[in-house]
Amino acid sequence: MSGTVLGFVGLGSMGSAMAPRLASAGHSVIGFDQSAEAGKSLIEAGGEMAGSVAEVGERSDIVFLSLPTPQIVRDVALGEGGVSGGSPRIVVDLSTTGPRMSAEIAAGLNEAGIILADAPVSGGRPGALAGTLSLMVACPTPVWEEIEPLLANLGKTFHVGEEAGQGQMMKLINNILSVSALAITSEGMALGVKAGLDPKLMIDVINVSSGRNSATVDKFPRSVLTRGFDYGFATGLSLKDVRLCLDEAEALGVPMPAGTAARNMLNFTNARYGPESDFTCMAKIAEQWAGVEIG
Repeated sequence: MSGTVLGFVGLGSMGSAMAPRLASAGHSVIGFDQSAEAGKSLIEAGGEMAGSVAEVGERSDIVFLSLPTPQIVRDVALGEGGVSGGSPRIVVDLSTTGPRMSAEIAAGLNEAGIILADAPVSGGRPGALAGTLSLMVACPTPVWEEIEPLLANLGKTFHVGEEAGQGQMMKLINNILSVSALAITSEGMALGVKAGLDPKLMIDVINVSSGRNSATVDKFPRSVLTRGFDYGFATGLSLKDVRLCLDEAEALGVPMPAGTAARNMLNFTNARYGPESDFTCMAKIAEQWAGVEIG
């Protein structure tokens, strides 16, 4: 791996935390983002910024992508001026695109002699900053053996399959479970407060009982009880992930009524607070319906 140049396209909320970890580990990292200011953390960690996506592709052996939507990932990977016009051997997509888009991108990159590692992450910006993300990676085993030491700088790695799209499916299932836990926890907490229970005590009880889940352990204590609503994951991006999951479920003929209900809660949150709001604002919807405040 010595002498390998790493590219990193997309230095937003997640990328600006992940790329510096690779640079701080001693790797040569060249980044790009549409916002020049976004590269500050990478430069401070010893990396450098390129002037374009194409330059990243031309100068890098392995390119990481951390981008907000499937279409942007496709454009950056395969479009005019994209990384496929350069000479990387491997593209590691850390974004959430959905299985079918991942397979399409993999096929396009393969035509250019580039292998895609489908590697979505979970853990949000706090996990990216701390290096405690979970990474669900699908790629040929030889590629996995090469990139796993790099990915280990970002968190815990799992090789979930050989084919592009398998990592995406794992990520979408994880995310719809997370959103569903947040939705039902919001409703349950609002009910308890309406009945006169103390919300902090409720969380303490639930977390040593059978209702314990990711929302009660982390999201509510950190972002709802504190009234911060600042967990670090936008409502619009969460809604995108849940829609992708339900689209895949429909394509495979798998009914997901509970997941559909969680999507409805996100739709309400998106309509009321906007796509840039934190997805923990879902609790505010439950509060409004119940006429209470949790916290």
